[in-house]
Amino acid sequence: MGAPVKKTIELFYDVISPYSWLAFEILGRYRKKWNIDLQYKPFFLGGIMHGSDNKPPGLNPMKAMYMMQDLGNMRDYTGVPISTSTPAFFEQRSLTAQRFLTVVKEEQPEDLEEVSRQLWLRIWSKGEDITEPESVLEAAKASGISEDVARNFMSKVKDPSVKEKLQTVTGIALESGAFGSPWILAHVNGEVKTFWGADRIPLLAHVLGEKWEGPLAPQSRL
Repeated sequence: MGAPVKKTIELFYDVISPYSWLAFEILGRYRKKWNIDLQYKPFFLGGIMHGSDNKPPGLNPMKAMYMMQDLGNMRDYTGVPISTSTPAFFEQRSLTAQRFLTVVKEEQPEDLEEVSRQLWLRIWSKGEDITEPESVLEAAKASGISEDVARNFMSKVKDPSVKEKLQTVTGIALESGAFGSPWILAHVNGEVKTFWGADRIPLLAHVLGEKWEGPLAPQSRL
């Protein structure tokens, strides 16, 4: 018998979304256990919200209040170090960061995972900015990318080809029904199943025919 066929999971995410961080870390922990081909797809949540006529929960005071409580519970449950003390996160914009991740994915894909993590750590754990180019560069350097390479990547974020790539990935997510982040596409037995939110991963496990064993212990340098 040959090796079992990997199941493909596409994770569409924006680092402005803390729930995307949760899904990112949990799926990463299950990658080998479930033998999944986990594909990271940085998209632009602003485009998703506009295209789906949706609004971020931070714009609703009651939802924002609940979200802080919920994220605290999820932090304790998953071990992902999300801070809940600074609602000013909702005022940040992620376009530069997501374009930068688009360049990393194109030029140096092996670093996409850690650069994404460092951006989440910067905004959602340390309460630092991800709007300005210099702050994105700090996240890149923290991931191990040299300053020269990081600045070269940053010089490309306004290139039409980079804008088009990010728009294309965002458009693919919209066409599949996305209205928020994280958005997950699971390719199972020739079919595509869609899931929204980190809390749907147990359901994803069921669809994949795999066992959900909780969020598992952190494996990265969080």
